[in-house]
Amino acid sequence: MRTVDEHLEVVLAHISPLDPMDLRLLDAQGCSLSDDVSAPWDLPPFDNSSMDGYAVRAADVAGASEATPVSLPVVGDIPAGHSGALALAPGQTARIMTGAPMPAGADAVVPVEWTDGDIVRVSIHRAPEPDAFVRHRGEDAVANSMVLSSGTRLGAAQIGLLAAVGRGRVVVRPRPRVVVMSTGSELVEPGEPIAGGKIPDSNSFMIAAAAHATGATAYRIGFVPDEPQTLIATIEDQLIRADLVITTGGVSVGAFDVVKEALSRMGSVNFTQVAMQPGKPQGFGHVGPDKTPIFTLPGNPVSAFVSFEVFVRPVLRRMLGHDPLHRPTVRAVLMDAVDSPDGKRQFLRGSLTVEDGRYVVRVVGGPGSHLLAGLSHADSLIVIPEEVTRVESGDAVTVMMLERRAG
Repeated sequence: MRTVDEHLEVVLAHISPLDPMDLRLLDAQGCSLSDDVSAPWDLPPFDNSSMDGYAVRAADVAGASEATPVSLPVVGDIPAGHSGALALAPGQTARIMTGAPMPAGADAVVPVEWTDGDIVRVSIHRAPEPDAFVRHRGEDAVANSMVLSSGTRLGAAQIGLLAAVGRGRVVVRPRPRVVVMSTGSELVEPGEPIAGGKIPDSNSFMIAAAAHATGATAYRIGFVPDEPQTLIATIEDQLIRADLVITTGGVSVGAFDVVKEALSRMGSVNFTQVAMQPGKPQGFGHVGPDKTPIFTLPGNPVSAFVSFEVFVRPVLRRMLGHDPLHRPTVRAVLMDAVDSPDGKRQFLRGSLTVEDGRYVVRVVGGPGSHLLAGLSHADSLIVIPEEVTRVESGDAVTVMMLERRAG
């Protein structure tokens, strides 16, 4: 059997980031920049007010107070978007709105709350410091400076910054298009009757959702019966829109596990056993004229989920150009004693908390790879190394965090 690390190394050796594409700004959300981005102008591009109020020379109102207010004539209004030139002589003020350009001669803004709000001659009863409530040109970024580097993942803030520097389109690593399907003649669509040995197809929903959460565009095909020719036709039909194909089920040694038979006719797919629990039967290779990568994951739901987290998710992140490839891990105190098979890396479902300033993890549900309800309550995977056969309550273990945790 391969070790987990060996299989992951083999898989990643065949994967590269997707070729860059020029996308509209909102279509690029979640993708990674393929080039550095510089500001074509200063941010902000001009001195402007951060408050609704009155633009002043700070020296003119230095002594203003409730007891001794300063009265100044209002010589104009400056709304946001104002492009006309306005200059303040000593002893003058102008009403100014948030985001409006500062007039020449002014070096501070008096918030309207510090005044009587008059539009002809305003009474100011509190003195601002010089530069108060002024956003200065270039204080966020200066022209020609790099604002985002290649490889940056584009979230909401980064999309906003790109818009601020005038980018309506951007060159990124695109989202991988992932086709997901389950195999098995026992499957039905959720909502259909389950009499006669049938069960709802949960794997394709779960794996498609996991791919989407990783940043891919996921296409759920549903389930394919245990018929090699049907599986071949389904995969061939989907290759035109797939950067990656994922199947679940049909990779063990049963008489009706047809994935091996079907894929042996389509390309180069290696089926192997990996020293892990759950998730021992694994397949990876390429199919079709474009040598599209394909994962064949086990059919038991927990095995499929763990296999996705350990092998598929790093592949998708590499395609996206994201780094790091793997989930974050922490050391935590295990609150349950557990046995683990010798020579296999075990992944147990866990519930991770912070207690007394330390991470604490508890096993969730039983060890069966069909126990999907237990998996749904887990926020982490407890990783027991291959050489460890027993972990006592109170021992430290490595925990793969499926959700971010405070602390």
